[in-house]
Amino acid sequence: MKERVLITGASGFVGYHLIIEALQNNLEVFAAVRKSSHIAHLKGLDIQYTYPDFDDLPSLKKDLEEKQYDYIIHAAGITRAISTSEYDLVNAEYTSNLALAAQASGSNFKKFVLISSLAAIGPLDTLTGILTEETSPRPITAYGKSKLLAETKLKAIANLNYTILRPTAIYGPRDTGIFIFFKQLIKHIEPYIGRRQQKLSFIYVADLAKASIRALYSGDAQTYNLSDDSFYDRYELGHAAKKILGVKTVKFHLPVNFVKLIAIASEKAGSLTNKAPILNLEKLTELTAVNWSCSIEHAKRGLGFCPQYNLHNGLYETLKWYKENEWL
Repeated sequence: MKERVLITGASGFVGYHLIIEALQNNLEVFAAVRKSSHIAHLKGLDIQYTYPDFDDLPSLKKDLEEKQYDYIIHAAGITRAISTSEYDLVNAEYTSNLALAAQASGSNFKKFVLISSLAAIGPLDTLTGILTEETSPRPITAYGKSKLLAETKLKAIANLNYTILRPTAIYGPRDTGIFIFFKQLIKHIEPYIGRRQQKLSFIYVADLAKASIRALYSGDAQTYNLSDDSFYDRYELGHAAKKILGVKTVKFHLPVNFVKLIAIASEKAGSLTNKAPILNLEKLTELTAVNWSCSIEHAKRGLGFCPQYNLHNGLYETLKWYKENEWL
């Protein structure tokens, strides 16, 4: 009999790849989605859908008790919100509710894996040094603070077997975040914000998915930072992508203060329309942070994590997918 895993955020970019990896590891997959979720890309996969209400703890407990999951990978969350309270509700309170329901679901439940973020630690403000699991958290955005709050709430649940994964910037097929930058390159435009030196880190989504499945079976009550085990200067992403795409661009640097004005305008427009803007002042702070490099030595030892993709071969697979599926 197959072991049963619940994957939340299943209709999203990361969720899709988690499903694929779980199926390849012979797990019975339940995909947690909203009634309004776009799920056409999941058609044909051997999965079952479920629609948990993360805001209703008694309903969650009943649902999980009935379905008797062996594992949960919690990837659902929001990266954009109109308020701190919205971040905290969706990213932290809902995580806590799901974990409490899992703990109460019965003795068969084995592991809760939370997909957190390196943003929960926050970047270093100098080019020297590297982020580790022992680095004192200093998140610089409401999103990062909400992820740290989710971790704290998870750790406070007595006798819960958990693993927390903190991936750095995730990219790969179906991503719509870094994809915005690739769209500019196709237009022969290569924009940057300011001229500050940076150390950036990335992880290919398939490597994150493999680490997530490994976490089901190892690393109890542990937190792991995840990247491709390298760091890159601020131009490497563009340089590698241009080479793969075979395009030339005009590189230019937007003044930070100019982009700040755009971010302020976006925030005001968002408050009027009640929609979270793509760019705000916090996102700008994150984008211009100096050092996001992190060590994955703990994950190598505890999870046996060995990333298969560096930025160059990961970008090759990503851009190939975008072109084949007519995103670019």
